[in-house]
Amino acid sequence: MKPVFMAALLATGSCLALSVPTAKAQTAETEFNIPAQRLADALRAYSEATGRDVIAASQLLEGRRSSAVRGRLSPDAALTRLLAGTGLVAERVDSTLVLRVKSAPADDTDAAIIVTGTRIRGTGPIGSPVTVIDRAALDQSGRATITDFLQTIPQNFSGGPAEANVGTSARGYANTNLAYGSGINLRGLGSGSTLTLFDGARPALGGGSGAFTDLSLVPSAAIESIEILTDGASAVYGSDAVAGVVNIRFRNRFEGAETRLRAGTADGDFGEVQLGQIFGTGWSTGHLVVAGEYYRRGNLPSAARSFASEDLRPFGGPDLRSNISNPGTIVAADGRPYRLPIGQDGTALTADQLIPGGFNRGDARRHIDLLPRQERGGLYISAEQRIAEPVTLFARLLYSERHFAARQRVFGASPLTVGPSNPYYVDPIGTGEPIRVYYDPTADFGPEGVEGSVRAFNSAFGARATLGDWSLELSGGFGQQRERSDGVNIVHRLRLLRSVAATTPAEAINLFGDGAVNDPALIDSLRGGLQRRVRYQNWTGALRADGPLLALPAGEVKIALGAEYRRDQLRYAQTIDRSTEAPRTSGIPGLPDHRTVRALYGELVVPIFNAEGRFPGSLTVSGAARYEDYSDVGDTANPKVGIEWKPLHGLTLRASYGRSFRAPFFDELVGTANAFYETIALPDPQSPSGETVVLGLFGFRPDLGPEKAETWTAGVDLEPTFLPGARASLSWFKIGYRDRIATASFDLFNFLVRRDIYGGLVDDNPDPAVVAAYFANPSFANSLGVTPADIGAIVEGRTLNLSKSKVEGIDFDLRYRHQLGDAGHLWVSLGGTRLLTIDNQITDAAPAVNVVGTLGNPVKLRLRGRAGVAVGALDASIGLQHVAGYDNLTVTPAQKVKSWTTFDLQFGTRIAQLGGDRSLRLALSINNLFDKAPPYVEFRTPTSAFGYDPEQASAIGRLTALQALVSW
Repeated sequence: MKPVFMAALLATGSCLALSVPTAKAQTAETEFNIPAQRLADALRAYSEATGRDVIAASQLLEGRRSSAVRGRLSPDAALTRLLAGTGLVAERVDSTLVLRVKSAPADDTDAAIIVTGTRIRGTGPIGSPVTVIDRAALDQSGRATITDFLQTIPQNFSGGPAEANVGTSARGYANTNLAYGSGINLRGLGSGSTLTLFDGARPALGGGSGAFTDLSLVPSAAIESIEILTDGASAVYGSDAVAGVVNIRFRNRFEGAETRLRAGTADGDFGEVQLGQIFGTGWSTGHLVVAGEYYRRGNLPSAARSFASEDLRPFGGPDLRSNISNPGTIVAADGRPYRLPIGQDGTALTADQLIPGGFNRGDARRHIDLLPRQERGGLYISAEQRIAEPVTLFARLLYSERHFAARQRVFGASPLTVGPSNPYYVDPIGTGEPIRVYYDPTADFGPEGVEGSVRAFNSAFGARATLGDWSLELSGGFGQQRERSDGVNIVHRLRLLRSVAATTPAEAINLFGDGAVNDPALIDSLRGGLQRRVRYQNWTGALRADGPLLALPAGEVKIALGAEYRRDQLRYAQTIDRSTEAPRTSGIPGLPDHRTVRALYGELVVPIFNAEGRFPGSLTVSGAARYEDYSDVGDTANPKVGIEWKPLHGLTLRASYGRSFRAPFFDELVGTANAFYETIALPDPQSPSGETVVLGLFGFRPDLGPEKAETWTAGVDLEPTFLPGARASLSWFKIGYRDRIATASFDLFNFLVRRDIYGGLVDDNPDPAVVAAYFANPSFANSLGVTPADIGAIVEGRTLNLSKSKVEGIDFDLRYRHQLGDAGHLWVSLGGTRLLTIDNQITDAAPAVNVVGTLGNPVKLRLRGRAGVAVGALDASIGLQHVAGYDNLTVTPAQKVKSWTTFDLQFGTRIAQLGGDRSLRLALSINNLFDKAPPYVEFRTPTSAFGYDPEQASAIGRLTALQALVSW
């Protein structure tokens, strides 16, 4: 029997594969004589005549009739004529034809073909849950970009690399997001634990560590669908697929032309413009698609949002403003503060003008952007050509360029000591001694910030061949992402200190005025700089084969085999011109030159029994295994098994188990190049003196290995026959994550106090030879001036495979679609994630701490719902996003953070029908309809503070957008 290629419908749906055992695939014209009849029967006749495999969801065929096909026609022309008037079109997925609705209704249904999670055509991921977001759902959401849309997915946590998190947190490698990119972070396990694919291929990675796929570079006009596998999949894909896989599928089979125009604004202080165009054409032996998109968005300043302030008193919180301000404050030699008055330039200031007591307070958030200015252009090209009967060549190219600019606190300011030689010096108490001035340079220099660009290129190319019932594919790819980030308004600290000590007005800086009081030429002479450059490259090659292995009474046993090769490389360079006479350029010491990965994998799907709709129904099991050999961290083997039982029509029970892993990032493999060793006196209740002198080891362990995980899922999918159009899905999941790369050095002074937790990181009887070797190491610092004999213990503060996490929860999805006669339909859906536990252990001996529902981690419950109706040329829908409340444990007493629920509204109309498939549709979208502000939370960053949590809520507010979609 012919194989069903690369396709499976949703677990709740069924599909019909139409093929014949002996027919040969044809490309030349054939004589057809297929009368008008039931579409399912007509498709069978078509398959018999052409030998082509056709897949269709059974519900798509119900009630549809074909057109008659007679005469000598090519197979493509015959199928087009057969489908005329049915509202269906055929889309080629690799080498198989799949039927879909010509203009899929914008009802957020998942009627798409799933290819993620398996290498075997025609099966889908047995036992694993997959969510599919199709083109219509993306349009219906009212979101301009894929990154905006993914923030609404309940399984995603917005912590880690995201543009709103830059400068606010170091969690999940957010601090390495130099170019304001955006990744996806399933289950909150970190963006590096979610594998992102472009049409099944790994793209070049982004950030200073190469820790995430920058989805902001993907032009949304080129996206066909997004498939999200919320299950471990290292047995299929290798590293990073711990929490799941996100596969961006492109519109490789699009035909025609489509123009997208969009403009949106949030209360006039934040706006966006998007222009998209896609062309597609096909011929008997090939296909070509070209898509381009331009997107521009303004910045969102903190001053535009009341909650983005360090003064949180209006919300019942503290005043967290800094003592650094303009005008500033003088602290006299006796320690008393005197505020500088407003409205003066500091050139003739006298002591009696100073205001004694307290500090002038400065709100650094006023000079920081919540979101950067972004401008992006992208081009996508997909082409394929059959060069011989069994062989098709294909190529896919994606180039994107993004420019950004944001006001950001890069270094900040600190108090300056001013002596009487400075011509602007004023002494509040008349001692003539040096004073301290709390001066904010922003007025003179401008606000600190960054600007830069990202250029990314990803390609995939290869050949596919069909040999009987087997498919072979040889493919390769190259990807490169370059990032540039330059500091803006950086103060050169060394030159500033010299200017403070200068004795003439031409060279001395005036720190005593209100506003910009210094000569711009002098300020320019005191400017510094910061430049960071990152380049990530990857080369890939793969040989794959799949097909039927043998026939059983229940169906065919199918197998996939493959070999893959990958070479990754990360380059990082930083130039700082701030504290030395000349700029200093450096990389990351010890950064590996490159990494090569060689992999072998196999996958098997076995039908155990099939009662064809009668109890006990059908049972299918699958197994997969993958072996990978890394040039830097050794080898690893990971299996996965799945089971799917359909005891009754419309009921599916499924389960899966697998092992997954994440290979260390490049900058985690620097080994001893960044190590330093230091003598420290730590509190020790077992010591007579109350403390023990230890040798602390810091940096990265040279023997870092992969993080490892075990994943379990179990679920039920229901499509009740008594309520047509209804579907329900429930999935339980559990992830046991161990050997996570971490350090316990943040709690160093409790190492000897809490030996029950940190005992495994303490060597109480160190070998004298080992201690002596550390003392002789160039990276050793003896700040206590002790001898090797004085060392009572060695404590491990380095980053190593240390911690554990256990994540457990439930995903659910409910959907209903009802046909309103021939005029339209209505739909409603509600999905969500209920997290039960996120148990973290810093060491094996440490107690597990459940952090779910706390600041910096996913909340217990997230919901996403939508309801709508389409009648004739009109449609309307309303969406809901709900984020449960949580606890802020970073402040004392702990703070309860309220839940956040927002609604989105969209109205659409097809105002012109130009004949055939040509049409014009206008849509008005209002996201966050009631302009619901984020819930208040005292959120402290490493350099500032404000009153909302960017990892759980958006600062944009109500965003109104108008979109025009022209199909022609």
